[in-house]
Amino acid sequence: MKVLIITYYWPPAGGSGVQRWLKFVKYLQNFDIEPVVYTVDDGTYPKEDFSLLKEVPKNIEILKQPIWEPTDVLFWKKNKEQKKGVSNVGKNGLLSFVRGNFFIPDPKVFWVKPSVKFLQNYLNTNKIDVIISTGPPHSMHLIAQKLHQKNNVKWLADFRDPWSNLYYNKDFNQLSFAKNKNRKLENFVLENADCVLTVSNSLKEEFSRKSKRVEVITNGFDDEVLASKEVVLDIKFSISYIGLLPKQSNPKILFKVLRELSLENSEFEKDLEINFIGDISDEVKAEVKLNKLESNTAFLGYVTHEIAIEYQKKSQVLLLLIPNVENNKGILTGKLFEYLTAKRPIVAIGPEKGDLSKILKETNAGVVINFDNETKLKLEILELYQKYKTNKLTVSSTNIEKYHRKELTKNLASILKSLNS
Repeated sequence: MKVLIITYYWPPAGGSGVQRWLKFVKYLQNFDIEPVVYTVDDGTYPKEDFSLLKEVPKNIEILKQPIWEPTDVLFWKKNKEQKKGVSNVGKNGLLSFVRGNFFIPDPKVFWVKPSVKFLQNYLNTNKIDVIISTGPPHSMHLIAQKLHQKNNVKWLADFRDPWSNLYYNKDFNQLSFAKNKNRKLENFVLENADCVLTVSNSLKEEFSRKSKRVEVITNGFDDEVLASKEVVLDIKFSISYIGLLPKQSNPKILFKVLRELSLENSEFEKDLEINFIGDISDEVKAEVKLNKLESNTAFLGYVTHEIAIEYQKKSQVLLLLIPNVENNKGILTGKLFEYLTAKRPIVAIGPEKGDLSKILKETNAGVVINFDNETKLKLEILELYQKYKTNKLTVSSTNIEKYHRKELTKNLASILKSLNS
């Protein structure tokens, strides 16, 4: 069986967007599926991680086409300030408005037409059993949709995030015509794809209103996070966040609690270390300053995936943050599954009845605290700190094997084969 995967994010792209399909591609051949990857030639990525190139199987076919992106002109140049990332996506004012209202569904829309032409030529001489598109950027689905219409080939559309309901869409100040056009395009994809794949049960519920078949395969972890390198825990009481942190996830309640505990206990203040590793919103940095926690806080910037794993394993506590927005019960950050393998207690701030809460309970790996439950958060931090002081701060996560990328790819292979059965 042969599948064509249409993805914008591919090594050397860094960040979370690249991980899902890089890992699927890594393992698909184990299940008698040959992947062919179609991606951009020299894309403008917010972050780059060249260490991921070594995970790409050497024997697979990778098709590349140049892309013209208006963001090169409007937002940033490739080598300018290596790409601030997307944590401050809503701070561009007029440029964000232009992005949200004139490039629908996203600035990659200019790649659709040349990609369809290029891939149609490929399909004319190569047999493909299933076309796969993964978004965001959701323009990838428009390429697949046109190829699906022209050819008798099954189509699986993978939604790593929502489309119309994506939480940061509000920052683009979309006018009603732009919102309607996005909704119409999204509905067309949902209604016409042979199968829609997504990352959480809540998103499945949302997409099932329009799609005839929706399957869930979460994100996961891979062998590199299980490598048995000796881990020396941080000496201080470290609370670490690793990954993208947009303003919608700014943990104001946490900073308030940590400030209170520092004022109440000078030893706690001395022991406290807060680490932010990745692309962090300016609003978060301002909140740290407001709560006078600068001397306890380190903003370490974007690091390679390998180094991020080291930070996960040596931290005393891992912090997980869900955006405080509508429809957030289905948001499952990819970092969660790597956190599970680190065997460190997870403190999450988010909806207590969402998909994240179910997974943390099932794996006995941590706790979710609601955005406004200051009392519960304070008690949780205190309890963790007391365990840290007595060298008893451990966690025994269970039931995590099913989130290994190889096991998840096995599930994907089963879905793909069912489309052609």
